[in-house]
Amino acid sequence: MTDGWNRHRAGRPEASMPPSGGPPAPGIAVPGEDSPWWSDAQHDPWRDPHSPAVLVVPAHPSPSDAMPEPVVPPTADRSRALVRMLLVSVISALLAGTLGGAFGYALATRSALGGGTVLGAGAPAAPVVRPPDSLAGVAERVLPSVVTVRVSGAGGTSVGSGFVATADGYLITNDHVASGASGRMTVDFHDGTSAAADLVGRDPESDIAVLKVDRAGLVPVEFGDSDTVAVGDPVLAIGSPLSLPNTVTAGIISAVDRTIQAGDAGQTRYYAAIQTDAAVNQGNSGGPLVDVAGRVIGVNSVIKSLAAHEDEAGNIGLAFAIPINQAKRISEEIIDTGRARRTVIGAQIATAGNGEGARIAATDPSGPAAEAGLRPGDVVLKFDGRAVAEAGDLIALVRKYAPGSMVLVEYRRGGERRTTSVVLAADAK
Repeated sequence: MTDGWNRHRAGRPEASMPPSGGPPAPGIAVPGEDSPWWSDAQHDPWRDPHSPAVLVVPAHPSPSDAMPEPVVPPTADRSRALVRMLLVSVISALLAGTLGGAFGYALATRSALGGGTVLGAGAPAAPVVRPPDSLAGVAERVLPSVVTVRVSGAGGTSVGSGFVATADGYLITNDHVASGASGRMTVDFHDGTSAAADLVGRDPESDIAVLKVDRAGLVPVEFGDSDTVAVGDPVLAIGSPLSLPNTVTAGIISAVDRTIQAGDAGQTRYYAAIQTDAAVNQGNSGGPLVDVAGRVIGVNSVIKSLAAHEDEAGNIGLAFAIPINQAKRISEEIIDTGRARRTVIGAQIATAGNGEGARIAATDPSGPAAEAGLRPGDVVLKFDGRAVAEAGDLIALVRKYAPGSMVLVEYRRGGERRTTSVVLAADAK
């Protein structure tokens, strides 16, 4: 079949038209050079509706030319299907991981480029550097030397505080913390470890006790000079108030040589205390009061409260500490000799009345007061420059000093004011 018109070649004889109504004879061309019939129109079944249609079926290849169809076992088909499924799963997982990583990277990059919400200034905060002499620096330095003291007694377990005095395990606390011990005492350290503690000795009148733990390599505190503190100096109180270990509170020195008269079970304690407004509560007893150099200047011991009962007492900004010079001296004597000496002036005293001083009622003939020329009836007005308003003031000030100390005493005899030097002594106990 061609797609051109059937044109007669030059020199080919003309063929005559078939009879009207009949098909052209085979081999006879359609007359007319310009007839719009296909060149094989005589064999086109659609040219003549009466022409029979012939379906040509291609011949089958010979058996020798045909390739046998391969026989595939059913198990092979299943294996190939499983392999295809496995490959699809692996490829899907790889694509998912790749897409997830790319998405995460895009989000991170966008966030880094400021695409997300940023609160604050946006710039990373500089590392905090705390000077060693800051309150935080002082607390960090002293806390490893502060302990929690747990005492088992008939009424249960009570909790107080203390601090390390020597690297080989001597600890200082209050006498009223250790006095109720009838069983085991344990000490909890800053690092969370604990150790059993033994009572080395105690001095009820000064409210100081010394404990010992079987442990070496401890970090002792640094002792300050309580005679040099001044009103307004910043201080930290460290301990376990209300059984909360490693608690640090801050305040100032509110007063010095504040006379404290306290006691229980028939024991009266006098001391010229350091007063502070740092928060001190039950459980702080025996813990250190430190200055801004991290040196211990006092042992927290007593609080004033408006509560009617001691168990209900709480901080109202009036706390008192035993001066460390006194506490250190007594502790050293307990460790060295097993007991502490009590400093005396060698006289019986009474309150003169109206805040006018301490009246000497009697003197020990060989005691410090008599040797300094004081006589019964004299009224002590000042002791080492500190005003004396009543008998308790004089007792507390005398206990503050070590035996052998020389102090200046101002007194009144009749209507005359006089001054004398007194060398204090230890009692005969």
